[in-house]
Amino acid sequence: MESYFARQPTNPCSHCELAGRRILTQNKPVHKFFLLLMLLCTAHSALPQTRHTPPAHVSIPPEDRIDINHATIEQLLKAPGLTRVWADRIVRFRPYHAKNELIDRGILPANVYQRIKDYIIAHRE
Repeated sequence: MESYFARQPTNPCSHCELAGRRILTQNKPVHKFFLLLMLLCTAHSALPQTRHTPPAHVSIPPEDRIDINHATIEQLLKAPGLTRVWADRIVRFRPYHAKNELIDRGILPANVYQRIKDYIIAHRE
């Protein structure tokens, strides 16, 4: 009886459509590489995916927080995850009455604000 793999079309590109089935019957380096790549991808997708989760709440004393109304760009960069571009936007659109204005006025996206909200404060003048 003829094998399933042997009955497949002999088109050189058939291995792409057959998702690796044709590779098992051919002995070319490219096909071996393709098979190895498929096996690695399958093994990687079977691994549990881990995500880095930030701490639920960071306790920073108020005197150590960064004042977004008076801090320089270098001082703002000390907040974790804040880039120079975001720090520049904070400085450019001053003053703020509350730190949540960074989201309300569209200065920072919500994911950046969530990272830095425990490290900043908005002192009113």
